Amino acid sequence: MKVVIIYRPNSDEALSKSEELKNWLEKKNIDVYSHPQQKIKNCNVLENMADADLVIALGGDGTYLEAVRLCSGNETPILGINMGSLGFLTVSPIENLYSIVDKALADELESRPRTMLMAEVGDQKFTALNDIVFERGEQSQLLSLRVTTGDHLISDLKADGLIFSTPTGTTAYNLAAGGPILHPEVQAFVMTPICPHSLTNRPTVFADTQDVTVELLNDNQVARLTIDGQMKLKVNKQQKVKIKKAPYKHYVLRSPSHNYFDLLRKKLKFGERA
Repeated sequence: MKVVIIYRPNSDEALSKSEELKNWLEKKNIDVYSHPQQKIKNCNVLENMADADLVIALGGDGTYLEAVRLCSGNETPILGINMGSLGFLTVSPIENLYSIVDKALADELESRPRTMLMAEVGDQKFTALNDIVFERGEQSQLLSLRVTTGDHLISDLKADGLIFSTPTGTTAYNLAAGGPILHPEVQAFVMTPICPHSLTNRPTVFADTQDVTVELLNDNQVARLTIDGQMKLKVNKQQKVKIKKAPYKHYVLRSPSHNYFDLLRKKLKFGERA
């Protein structure tokens, strides 16, 4: 069995736990590998992530998303161990590290599929587990945007940008911008305007069988395309961005007793009265 460990960068505690976990796994005759840009003592890098049986991410949700990027389309299950603050993706606390890893190794956890989104800009393709964000960046003016699906106009609008969120990502930037929360298993995605200059622009839920295209209307404007919190490229009027469901899924490992609404109440105090 091949296991890859990814830890929260710039954290001595996460590095120490990673090395401790490596030694523990090796005593079970498991081959352990490291992230290409991270240094776990006496740990090699796996040349092909498709060969990994399990990825363990020690950190916060940012560390988990880095693990997703490292897998790059491979449907290797990822186990998130929370060493951060909120932890929607890294739901297992560090105190339960060895018990939850034991369950993963014994195949006692459920592998639950999560829809991913893809952004296409020309021949470039980017995938996101949480969100794809089209934003104005450093420029002071609002972006003038056109949003279409197929041959149909959805809206022309002025805004700081647009968030396209998977169901998994609806509790991230989308939620902060006033978008709805979707259950992770809903077959849909959300478009949420960022500070639109209109009272009539509202979040919109699309079936994940639909494609949505975004383009700039002004020649002198440039937008930034950000994928799961990482800026990928700048887009001008000549470049259309197509948003659609990715051709593969991501798999999270969860206890069979895990309940999404319990997570909402625990992490966001969902349903509590002020």
